[in-house]
Amino acid sequence: TRLRLQGAWVPAGDAGKKFEKKFQSEKAAGPVSKSTQFEYAWCLVRSKYNDDIRKGIALLEELLPKGSKEEQRDYVFYLAVGNYRLKEYEKALKYVRGLLQTEPQNNQAKELERLIDKAMKKDGLVGMAIVGGMALGVAGLAGLIGFAVSKSKS
Repeated sequence: TRLRLQGAWVPAGDAGKKFEKKFQSEKAAGPVSKSTQFEYAWCLVRSKYNDDIRKGIALLEELLPKGSKEEQRDYVFYLAVGNYRLKEYEKALKYVRGLLQTEPQNNQAKELERLIDKAMKKDGLVGMAIVGGMALGVAGLAGLIGFAVSKSKS
């Protein structure tokens, strides 16, 4: 199955609210179960809002040391997804490559790594174009100032 993370499905209001309500209710009663915290974090990481994604990442980071190997695999994968969605590509790669070290045949992780690499290249080229454009603008401005100064002296 291919990952569609850019236009990722965002849990509909009811599903998102259900997980949030369950999380808040457990939190009010005492410690939140790992499964409830993961479900809520999973929901947040897939949100269209960056603040939700950050909150989901924080919940997953909290869970990471507490999980079994299998649970940690899921936590790490969604930490990579969340960071990818925030355009924190270095962090996302760190997580996904860590996962691929222990599970080199994990197709979802391989696909996510490809998406991150592609996004980094795209953003890198865009970044280079912006820097290049700024350099041209500064050089052009310096040329105009030089021209204006030489005109005023003559």
